[in-house]
Parts: sequence; structure tokens; C-alpha cells
Amino acid sequence: MGRAIALALAKEGCRLMIHFHQSSEAAEETANQIRSEGSRAEVAQADLSASEGVRQLFGALDAAYGGLELLVNSAAILERVDLLEATEADWQHTVGLNLKGAFFTLQEAASRMQARGGGAIVNISDTAAHRPWPGYPLHSISKSGLEMLTKVAAARLAPAVRVNAVVPGPTLKPTWMAESRWQAISRTTPLGFGVEPEDVARAVVFLMKNDYVTGHILRVDAGTLLHR
Repeated sequence: MGRAIALALAKEGCRLMIHFHQSSEAAEETANQIRSEGSRAEVAQADLSASEGVRQLFGALDAAYGGLELLVNSAAILERVDLLEATEADWQHTVGLNLKGAFFTLQEAASRMQARGGGAIVNISDTAAHRPWPGYPLHSISKSGLEMLTKVAAARLAPAVRVNAVVPGPTLKPTWMAESRWQAISRTTPLGFGVEPEDVARAVVFLMKNDYVTGHILRVDAGTLLHR
């Protein structure tokens, strides 16, 4: 999904800083594709679950570009854990990245955007923020918090900085899931199909380009949340 968003923004003329934690090869491949198509792309490694990692990322950004206009907050993990067996380490692992990391990344980005006169932020949420996933309680909690962060930040940072979120439906098959199961899940959406990463990317571009939208949670879920 991050690759699709990066490519879509590059086509809109954006110069990109592509963040990765461990997927260095995929990040470099994406950057090289963007460069081959005539746009600039830099790559930076950081662990955004730690405040030092966030500072490291923005240090690299400042060195490369001197600031930013747009931020896509998409770094996240999805791990199964039982509610009654979750440990503090589990909490830090999931909430520390999905929510805490997003918060401090937004904070760093917004301060730079305000200094230059404006900008736009899009957070990538999940249907788990609207319908609890019992097998993934920490993920559900973190994404619900991310959507409240979106609204709070939109209210606080207006009018200079707009903040919105995209809620993808079934988009990427988990590596452990059988293809047949994934296809069955996709067919159960009201529209009868899943969501492609490019669909999410188009929603991100829409929110970045339209100056009249802020504090909005845009569902790109093929109607998934219409089901009870």
C-alpha cells in the first residue's frame, strides 16, 4: 500500500521521502521506479515506535528537502494477541507504532508545515477502528485512537494544516492466509470485491489536493462497514 501511495504522489509531481523500518529492498525499488519516471525520491530508515526514530527520520528529511508540505502516516503493524494475555511489550509493539509513532510523526510534520505556511496530512486507518476485531484488540485500539488524533489535529491545526484519514477495506492478503479464504472475504463486501492499493492511493491524493476537506474519515472499503 505504501508503494502505491508513493507512486501516486510522484505522478502528481511530489518529491518524496520514503520511510522504511526493515523493508529496505522494497523501499529502494519503489524509489528507483519513481526516479526512473523523472521524480525525486529519497529513502530513510527509522523505527517510528521510538521518539529517537521519529527525530532521525525528520533529520534526514530536513537534510534532503529542508521541510515538507505533505505527510502520509501509514506505518503500522497487525499482530494477533489475546486480550487477556497481551503484555506491556505487546502494547508497546503495536500501539507504540500505530498510534504513538503516528502522533509524534504528525507533530514533527505539522510544526514544519506551520513554519512554511501550510500543508496536509493523511493518516491511514483501518476498519478495525469502527468494528472491533477480538483477535486483534491492540490493533483495533490503536486505529480508533488514530482516527481521534485525526479529528483533534484537524481542529487544532486549521486553517494552515489539513488533517484527514483513509479507512481501507480488505486490501492486502495477510501472508498467513490462504488465497481461497482471502477471495471469500473480498466477495462478502457489499460491492462484491476487495480494495486495491491503488484505490487507497487515489483517496490519499484526493484528500491531499482538495483544500476544502479537513477532519474527514474517508472510507475506501467496498462497503465493508455497512455490514453489521
